[in-house]
Order: sequence, then structure tokens, then C-alpha cells
Amino acid sequence: MSSQKLIEIVKANRPALEPYEDLYKHLHSHPELSLQEIETAASAAQHLRSLGGFDIHEHIGGHGLAGVLKNGAGKTILLRADMDALPVEEKTGLPYA
Repeated sequence: MSSQKLIEIVKANRPALEPYEDLYKHLHSHPELSLQEIETAASAAQHLRSLGGFDIHEHIGGHGLAGVLKNGAGKTILLRADMDALPVEEKTGLPYA
């Protein structure tokens, strides 16, 4: 597949990210280090609840969580993400950094 074709596919299927902007800024304004992600996990769980349709499983291995969205019979897809922040000084100058 050519890179131009891939760009066209991404552009045609890109979701609207504006509904997630407040959550993004909140998480970046309140970073939590590894094994300390209490509020981060709570924010993620609350966001999944607000979307509806997810079975939320919290406190997996500490502060981990899983949101299960069932869509009938068929294949299962797993998406994984880290929630911990790194102990670095933010130098972007952005108000939420």
C-alpha cells in the first residue's frame, strides 16, 4: 500500500477528537507517576462510563482498569495504554502542561 493511499484512509476515517480535549488537558495538568495513578485511573473509568456501553473493571494489579465493549459474536480486539507520567520538566509553555 502506498503512503498516499494510507494518508487518504486515515483522513477519511479520522475521528473527531474535540470531545476528548478536556480529558487530555486534565490528565496533562495532573500527572501521576507509575504505581500512583489513583486519580488518572478514576478519570479514565469515569470517561468510559460517560460513553456508555462499557463494562468497567477497576483495580487490576493496583490502579489498572479495563473497559470491555461487547459487540456481539466475532473477533475480539484489545487496546492497551499506559497511564503513568514521567518525572520530567515540561517545557512546552502550554497552560495545561
